[in-house]
Amino acid sequence: MIDAAERARLVAAAEDSIVRGSRSFAAASRLFDATTRERVWLLYAWCRAADDIADGQEMGHGRTAIADPAAALATIRDRTDRVLAGGRVEIDAFDALGLVAAECGIPASLPRDVVAGFALDAEGFEPADENDLLRYCYHVAGAVGVMMAIVMGVDAGDAATLDRACDLGLAFQLSNIARDVVEDAEAGRCYLPADWLRDAGIARRSIADPACRPAVAALAARLAAMAAAYEASARMGAAALPPRSAWAVLAAAGIYGDIARKVARAGSHAWDERVHTRGREKLAWVLRAGLQTILRADVMPRDPALWRRPSAVAA
Repeated sequence: MIDAAERARLVAAAEDSIVRGSRSFAAASRLFDATTRERVWLLYAWCRAADDIADGQEMGHGRTAIADPAAALATIRDRTDRVLAGGRVEIDAFDALGLVAAECGIPASLPRDVVAGFALDAEGFEPADENDLLRYCYHVAGAVGVMMAIVMGVDAGDAATLDRACDLGLAFQLSNIARDVVEDAEAGRCYLPADWLRDAGIARRSIADPACRPAVAALAARLAAMAAAYEASARMGAAALPPRSAWAVLAAAGIYGDIARKVARAGSHAWDERVHTRGREKLAWVLRAGLQTILRADVMPRDPALWRRPSAVAA
């Protein structure tokens, strides 16, 4: 049982995690009401810590080669399962997951879906086609979007709204892949579908070659267009959220969506330096999202052509 003092300590540690790990998400999180904001931080802390273990990094920076990926995955899985079962592991970020899952009724299948994404990376996963790519994006980000929606008060059985939340996670991950495609290739990873590479005439080993930059830029633009479609779908889901949560979601969608848009605009120069969203641009999205929250558009049916997450959400 976590008492009020221990909960406050875990929340403070989680806040530090999001401030150090993602300025964009930290900025958007300030728009939530106090209770939701704390729960968002708690969930983010687990995501950040698990990702760092899987990638041999600290707060998303300084990725290093993992000597034993299977052992890292086992550590993540064991700690996650223990806290989901109601236990403690005395590691703040994992205990934070146990706390927020209990408070919000997050189905255990969802964090386990995220752990399955780490398993894909540990196995050296590379997508064969677009469906494979989106399945991967679901595990590493879409499932997180679904959990975040539940933290915001969406019922775990509200499939329509959770599909939109998943869409936002997919948009974020597609943006990440577009931004990091060259860095990933240099680290021996590739998330561009094999059939895309084949059609573009690019060998996997040549993605980081400057001579291939125009062709790689075209594929990054394709990723950015996909991200935009899922972002647009996710924006429709904000109508089902309380106003402050909708404001935060719309701000995050704009702030993070700008990453993919900048990559697409920069073309072959997208990897000359790491693409990011500047402070003034974040502020502009916060203001714009506030107006969008007030002037919410009618919800359009979700495009049936978009990939859909696994439909069953079971505890």
